[in-house]
Amino acid sequence: MEEIEKSAASVEEAIEEALAELGLSEQEARIEILQEPKSGFLGRNAQAAVVRVRPAAPAAQVEGEIRDKQGDLAADFLEGLMSAMGIPAEVELNEVQGTLYAEVWGKESGDDMGLLIGKHGHTLDALQELVRSHVQGHTADRCAVQVDVEDYRKRRTAQLVRHAREMGRKVAKSGRPETLEPMSSYERKVVHDTIAEMGGLETASEGEEPQRRVVIRPV
Repeated sequence: MEEIEKSAASVEEAIEEALAELGLSEQEARIEILQEPKSGFLGRNAQAAVVRVRPAAPAAQVEGEIRDKQGDLAADFLEGLMSAMGIPAEVELNEVQGTLYAEVWGKESGDDMGLLIGKHGHTLDALQELVRSHVQGHTADRCAVQVDVEDYRKRRTAQLVRHAREMGRKVAKSGRPETLEPMSSYERKVVHDTIAEMGGLETASEGEEPQRRVVIRPV
């Protein structure tokens, strides 16, 4: 299977489209970011994000020293950010089911942690983007670290997996497509990967951010 290049308004959207076309999960792919998106002056000369994606040999996946380096970069960045914001928090690195998490835990009141998560996790998504940019600015590899605040992302991921499986079974039984609610790029990837494991179904993302949705349909 050959590599492909995709362009889109954001890096995550370009990766999502490339993975869908190749029929790969992110863990099965080698991803290179060729160009970050640029808005341009007054909307002129804007540049889309461009990525190159190809199947990854097991030895090419982010692991070992590279993963450790990314984790340390993410943790240091988050610790510095929490200190600058005056939020008493600790950052821990933990691997859960093959995913490396930089976990933020509050030392005192949970109010600050709620602010870091934001409504529907929007602030956490912004925090993830900051960490992604920082890590990728210091390494040649795509950021493999997921930021979590007091296990919010893990709980949300578990909910999404259950919901995706439920909707997948519904589509398989009825033969009719189902469109899910708008989600972030991370959440859409969770749905794509979950449905891909079920067999007999396919997914596609439709619409523009922030109203971009996953559609599940029979193959």
